[in-house]
Amino acid sequence: MKTGLAPDRRIIIPSEEILTPFSPNKKEECGIFGIFGNEDCAKLAYFGLYALQHRGQESAGIAVGDGTQIKTHKNMGLVNEIFSEQTLKTLKGYLAIGHVRYSTTGSSLLANAQPFTVFHGNNYYAIGHNGNLVNAIELRRKLERQGAIFRSTADTEIFMHLLARNLVYGLEEALVEALATVKGAYSLVMCTQDTLIGARDPNGFRPLCLGELNGAYVLASETCAFDLIEATYIRDLEPGEILIIDENGLRSLFPFSKRRHSYCIFEFIYFARPDSNIFNQNVYMFRKRLGRLMAEENPSICADFLMPFPDSGNYAAMGFAQAKNIPLEMGVIRNHYVGRTFIQPSQAMRDFSVRVKLNPVRELLKGKSVLLIEDSIIRGTTTKTRCSSLRQAGAKEVHMLVSCPPHRFPCHYGIDFSTKGELIAASHSVDEIRDYIGLDSLHYLSIEGMLEAAGCTVDDHPFCLACYSGDYPVKFGDEVRKDCFEEKRS
Repeated sequence: MKTGLAPDRRIIIPSEEILTPFSPNKKEECGIFGIFGNEDCAKLAYFGLYALQHRGQESAGIAVGDGTQIKTHKNMGLVNEIFSEQTLKTLKGYLAIGHVRYSTTGSSLLANAQPFTVFHGNNYYAIGHNGNLVNAIELRRKLERQGAIFRSTADTEIFMHLLARNLVYGLEEALVEALATVKGAYSLVMCTQDTLIGARDPNGFRPLCLGELNGAYVLASETCAFDLIEATYIRDLEPGEILIIDENGLRSLFPFSKRRHSYCIFEFIYFARPDSNIFNQNVYMFRKRLGRLMAEENPSICADFLMPFPDSGNYAAMGFAQAKNIPLEMGVIRNHYVGRTFIQPSQAMRDFSVRVKLNPVRELLKGKSVLLIEDSIIRGTTTKTRCSSLRQAGAKEVHMLVSCPPHRFPCHYGIDFSTKGELIAASHSVDEIRDYIGLDSLHYLSIEGMLEAAGCTVDDHPFCLACYSGDYPVKFGDEVRKDCFEEKRS
């Protein structure tokens, strides 16, 4: 295996739109999909992305290979807004990758939409990335000093430059060298015109699984994408695995030393769809166990009825209600034509979405003591607005249980709270948060209870708990902050 960056080689990137300065902490909690060996690959990728829409609502794209070239279509917006029947017919081939993007910092641009596609050395390459690189600033500066020209503000493009500089050693060694250079969280799908590739970082922060559909192989962030296209789940990709799929079948590379696994437990708490299996567990059942354990940790709490904030609190609420034998009601009704507020890239849009999205049932709430189940409290502003609407609807008392511990530390691996200033629990006690939100009482699930829901203990578990404990499994420098390259420079 060669080491070090190979001499610079030209990489041609199609020009599409004007850029803003690089955001080194542009996190990508996104959805990725790949398929090899089916002539309807573009349409199947469309449905796969449709199932993964909850993982990103800002942009979407599909890249299709036919053995000689890659064609890509991507745009801003939702999957069903971007792709028409006619568009999908133009994407002919037998392999495809797709991406839905959740931008958490920086500008919202078509330049940052994925898959990111390049033409280099008479070959095409496309990549879709879910995660966040903690050494993106260092790598980008080094590559720029060596003459690299970037056309996006996302860290995903760094993969392509590292790959291109090592292709003199062949595709497999270039993949290994590129992935050995980056640090942080990544699950990715990549393709050439005739090969599909999937990879997970050695810690396994983000989910990625393998399935099969009538002889074709499928990759997806979550198994709900398999269910929609009627593919059969085979297995999760292993942390540190590089899976290569071509006309010769499957082969896996395991080039990195084994590390302690660091699965993002917030995938279970919030991001993943409840009908998905990730990290070898079912999300629906995990969330119900969270509710049962909240009931065990709070035996004396009582109210006229229990209610979730749909949809993220639904399943923990079911578990709690079954354990405590307390009535479960839907005290607010969701407008399903409004996106998830946490996904929206600005706080102003989050606040507006809260009001549009959930409407209280006044006749049910009036004069009642209500126990709310929430999956998490990040900034506190959304929860405050929701609770205020319940008071205005006539609720006499409003209590809350949260199905995870307080988020006290920023995430640098791909979730939208990269600074302590964004986390209310980083600077406020539980009682202070209770008073700010306007609750009669507030209780969080313990770290021990959260891990018990996963069948683990504090001393023996495979999860990243950095946002709760401050124990970061992959270290990073002081420059891991989202505004470093977004600042104006004199």
